[in-house]
Amino acid sequence: MGPNLIDIFYLCVIIRMHNYVISCRKLVSNLENRRTIKKLNTAIYLFLSFCYMELIARIFTCSDFFGIGLLFIPLFAILPTTVVSAVCSLVSKKIAKIITASVIGAFVVIYATQAIYYGFFGAYFIFYSLKAGGVAQVTGSAMINSTFQALLRGVPALLLLLVPFVFYLFFGNKKMVYKRLNWKFSALTAAAGVCTHIVLVIVISLLPGLSEIQSGDFDINGAIRSFGIIRAEVLDFKYNVLGIKQQVKLDIEVPSDVLGPQQPSGEVSNTVDTSPNVMNFDFAALNANEKDKNLIQLNNYFAAQTPTNKNEYTGMYEGYNLIYITAEGFSPYCISEELTPTLYKMSTEGFKFTNFYTPIWGVSTSDGEYTVCTGLLPKSGVWSFYRSGSNYMPFTLGNMFQSIGYDKPYAYHNHTHDYYRRDVSHPNMGYNYLGMGTGVEEYVTKRWPESDLELITGSVKDYITADKPFHAYYMTVSGHLQYSFSGNSMSSKNKDLVKHLDCSEAIKAYIACNIELDRAMEKLLAELNAAGVADKTVIMIAPDHYPYGLEQETDKYGIWRELLGHDVDTTFELYDSQLILYCQGTENAPTIDKYCSSIDILPTVLNLFGFEYDSRLLTGRDILSTSGSLVQFLDRSFITDKGKYDAKAKTFTPFEGVTFASKEEEKEYVDSVKKIVSNNFKISSMILENDYYGYLFGK
Repeated sequence: MGPNLIDIFYLCVIIRMHNYVISCRKLVSNLENRRTIKKLNTAIYLFLSFCYMELIARIFTCSDFFGIGLLFIPLFAILPTTVVSAVCSLVSKKIAKIITASVIGAFVVIYATQAIYYGFFGAYFIFYSLKAGGVAQVTGSAMINSTFQALLRGVPALLLLLVPFVFYLFFGNKKMVYKRLNWKFSALTAAAGVCTHIVLVIVISLLPGLSEIQSGDFDINGAIRSFGIIRAEVLDFKYNVLGIKQQVKLDIEVPSDVLGPQQPSGEVSNTVDTSPNVMNFDFAALNANEKDKNLIQLNNYFAAQTPTNKNEYTGMYEGYNLIYITAEGFSPYCISEELTPTLYKMSTEGFKFTNFYTPIWGVSTSDGEYTVCTGLLPKSGVWSFYRSGSNYMPFTLGNMFQSIGYDKPYAYHNHTHDYYRRDVSHPNMGYNYLGMGTGVEEYVTKRWPESDLELITGSVKDYITADKPFHAYYMTVSGHLQYSFSGNSMSSKNKDLVKHLDCSEAIKAYIACNIELDRAMEKLLAELNAAGVADKTVIMIAPDHYPYGLEQETDKYGIWRELLGHDVDTTFELYDSQLILYCQGTENAPTIDKYCSSIDILPTVLNLFGFEYDSRLLTGRDILSTSGSLVQFLDRSFITDKGKYDAKAKTFTPFEGVTFASKEEEKEYVDSVKKIVSNNFKISSMILENDYYGYLFGK
């Protein structure tokens, strides 16, 4: 809405309001009457209730409690307050009471759902989860114990959120005086609320940063932090249920060398091919016949990108087998020479990534798996993996290995086969997909969580051969929360192995359930050696997210303090993680100090196996290339080789030894990287929503 339209809008409102002036004078004069003042108690009580519930939910879910959201929460509470109170003033006392109680009760449900869901998943509930069946999955029989414990942890939040509702039922409705008001006054009240809301939305659209969250780069976490839950829920419903397109605008003018190329770790032979990893796409020709603005933007963006180059590691494992594992809740804290010797061997003898991060996203495990498998950032407000199930996905490993003649690979999950709708996403990646309910139950015992060892033992016969190359993918589950000996069957199974440890029960339980993953890897290596292919098989293990089940209600990061010996930095350090890239017999596996994350795994593997791919079309970058470092987080914080930017605090901290010529140069650098990060979130979303690969490859 441009300035001219705004002026016209306000002129219409002023003219319309003028018609009510005479009637309102009588009503305003009546405010001197004490009984009429009491009639306004409904609006006041509703307003205070909305604000109170927002603050309680914010305490239990938002790490950034003190922020601009505290300003917008009461402002966005004006609209529901005025509309509901106006409706109540037009109906009978009995109906008004029912409406007031129902509205407060509905808001309690909304806030309680977010508080409890956040306590379970470490992320906010989105409307898309209702569409995709997320509630049924969480309350399924296999996870009922974990769900029950999450509900118990949510009791304090629920009790506090119930206060306005209970008070109203027993006291409030008796104290308030309900009497019908003139319909013109009620209409004016509602109109004032609507106008205030419209003005507020317009003001936000003019504010840098906030305007992006509201319209162009919606993220429910950022929206809740900035506007409160109710406004965020409205935006979530608008974009991801009604399907209204966001006003996305890519910043193509960002200099492509902002992050800068890094120098190779050693001398590179002149015989090494350092040509760019690109494919032959004529973006200008595509745009010549294109009318869709989003597709034109994407074509222009990718045409302007600098690709990563081939390097000394290109094709290092060409023709090898690959076993690719996304490990539930995996982290460096479950690796030890004593208790998990196989994981220790793989992490110390394979490639060593000293600055690898696993950011958490909105749909925890599914989004974490999505980044690992696709090299794209997930879109907020949807199940990106499920949504991608109808798209053409040429760069996923299942499809890539098939494209060079490998047999159709297998993918496995040792929990319910359609959880997070993997039954849709994983076959689309090019896999024969098996889970509990479609074959895995023949060798995996149903419990919570299920055994990774049983999964590996029962599945290796499907693909391990000595006469032809193979690829297999796993999403494990043994490392899933809850981290207790009563809520985790794998922790209970391996309890005796950790009883001697001098640490809290949660840490013992976490290590114990990951011992099952270690035993699975021990079995896998044994089977590979028995088949004589261990030295021709690459094993990659990456986490889906950090083990957020180690957080507590009373002292949220107390266990992390115990693990680290100091208070954990929740912006960056919490996501410092472990990536394993191991092939038996690989000598002098390098140590890689580049800052990287789970989104960079796919392009790294594609380069290692010598695949033809276009590095411009993925938001991740080959870790082993000379491209600059970039780790990006959900809240748009980032790490580069020059320093760390905290998006919440809006501060950039250069690394030791890094200097800028001036504050202006530093600001220019930070602003440029912020634009790159923003672009990466936008293009990932646009690729998903527009089936861009299908368009580009003519599928």
